[in-house]
Amino acid sequence: MTGVLAASTNQLNPTAVAITVGIPLVVLGALAIILRAWFRLQAHRADAVAMAHYRKLAEDAVANQQELRTELSKLSGKVEAVEKLMRDVG
Repeated sequence: MTGVLAASTNQLNPTAVAITVGIPLVVLGALAIILRAWFRLQAHRADAVAMAHYRKLAEDAVANQQELRTELSKLSGKVEAVEKLMRDVG
């Protein structure tokens, strides 16, 4: 029978100490790695959501810009027609 203390010599058994200290350290280390990975995953998810919103905003901006260019070309045509009319009158 082996215990933490050897019965005959009153000395610590190094194997028992290593197991007693090592197992909790390994479990805590694994838990720390899992928690770190989980928080990094949450950060990446938040970044992905923000990037999706940014992409949607960029697409909307491009669509609005195309509309404005179309309206501007129509207005330019009307201004040219008014200028021609003014030249013909004056």
